[in-house]
Amino acid sequence: MRLFKQTKIDFMGKRSIWYSISVATLVLALVGLAFKGVTLGIDFLGGTEILVRFQSPVSINDVRSAMDKSGFSGCEIKSFGNLNDVLIRTPRQGEGAKIATEIQAGLKTGFPTNAFEVLKEDKIGPKIGAELRRNAIYAVIATLLIIMIYVGFRFHFIYGFAGVVALFHDTLVTLGFVVLFDGLSTHLNLELSQNLMAAFLTLIGFSINDTVIVFDRIRENLKIHKSESLFTIMNKSINETLSRTVITSGTVILVLIVLIIFGGEVNRGFAFTFLIGTITGTYSSIYVASAIVLDYTQYKAKKAKKA
Repeated sequence: MRLFKQTKIDFMGKRSIWYSISVATLVLALVGLAFKGVTLGIDFLGGTEILVRFQSPVSINDVRSAMDKSGFSGCEIKSFGNLNDVLIRTPRQGEGAKIATEIQAGLKTGFPTNAFEVLKEDKIGPKIGAELRRNAIYAVIATLLIIMIYVGFRFHFIYGFAGVVALFHDTLVTLGFVVLFDGLSTHLNLELSQNLMAAFLTLIGFSINDTVIVFDRIRENLKIHKSESLFTIMNKSINETLSRTVITSGTVILVLIVLIIFGGEVNRGFAFTFLIGTITGTYSSIYVASAIVLDYTQYKAKKAKKA
């Protein structure tokens, strides 16, 4: 199935403009990371977390007052999707479910006429949280290195290097959007948790898959059209894979939008993160990975010609 037939879009001719857009987006992402920072979930931070659903809507200030009176001052308290659901997190820990039980007792005292049920209860030790943070970083770094080695062996080293640069671009931009959008809506929980880490690793795999398909078509056309320049062959290859890219990425984007709207709180953070990653990954396959290969190859050719 092809959506477009024989398109002749000059992708590589506009790469300098898109370089500027990429740099501006990365700067915005880094500024957000520097000033706002990443909100760590209990998976990486350690502590006790409890999600409760009240029969009637409650005010966050009233919940905070009830927690302060029960000895849990400084808790992180926020709505979770609606005014009935409240997420309470504290760095305090105790044996078994002691802390969670004390939180529930404080809520019963503060809201004697508004019954509630516990939807979720988590407890993570500080050592486990630190280990999870470390393992998450190792997982991302190992993934990028393995991908660079694989693509480098399958094509050339510059292809592997360009692919990993594009993945760094996708990861940083997506992380920047996650940080900027975190806290803007009670319906979107974007704390860095194992769910979000799964989204980042998934988008890395999805992005490199699209990049490899473009690279593979470039390699095929280099063998077929030996007299044509790399610039022309790259434009031809990207145009030939454009229909496949739009169908694949478009289908994924539609599914992720549905998940964001109807998937519930548990899936919404994952879907949002993967949605941003899918968009940036599709874009970077053309204007980051392919553009770097072209510029590097042209630079080497000019250098060899001068020599």
